[in-house]
Amino acid sequence: MMTNLFSIFEPSSSLFNLSLNWISTFLGLLYLPYLYWGSPSRWSLLWSKIIQTLHKEFKALLQPSHIGSSILFITLFSLIVFNNFLGLLPYVFTSSSHMMMTLSLSLPLWFTLMLFGWIQHTNHMFAHLVPQGTPPALMPFMVLIETVSNIIRPGTLAIRLAANMIAGHLLLTLLGGTGPSLTLSILSILLFAQILLLLLEAAVAVIQSYVFAVLSTLYTSEIN
Repeated sequence: MMTNLFSIFEPSSSLFNLSLNWISTFLGLLYLPYLYWGSPSRWSLLWSKIIQTLHKEFKALLQPSHIGSSILFITLFSLIVFNNFLGLLPYVFTSSSHMMMTLSLSLPLWFTLMLFGWIQHTNHMFAHLVPQGTPPALMPFMVLIETVSNIIRPGTLAIRLAANMIAGHLLLTLLGGTGPSLTLSILSILLFAQILLLLLEAAVAVIQSYVFAVLSTLYTSEIN
């Protein structure tokens, strides 16, 4: 039962030992031509409005010297939100539900920020290990806690995104699998519940993309 249940996350389609399901990660690129139409569509205008809003918010979180980095985090948000939404479509592989995908996003970003911070702002990084106003007796413990907190950041980012996407898909699959054994009246209730869960999953897809990008922006603002 568990093998069949989790097989929905298995990239089983392959050609020449290459997992073709991972190609779904780049399906969001199909949206780009709409941005270059002579007359922009409503979806293009909506997306442009979202990008402008995110840029203003990220710019407020970043230091003045890092404002240009908002483009990186907007791109990160776009990649994750497209993959999350595409995963809600039937028979489309959800790459953002795999730790291989989420760790590939969070780990290089965290490592680059730490490397830049410790090389360029060493004193600030050391000072950040001890919050202001900490009693001298607690300073060794605070250094240990802050160090562990910094080390687990890429893992928490990756696990949060993957776990939220897996949980919703598993719940939809479990409820959908009970459909053939239900009566017509209960089946209508199940269908209504599935629609509500799908709407919830759509909201989670946006929220988790936003949380991933905002937390990455906050981590960037801490190194300067």
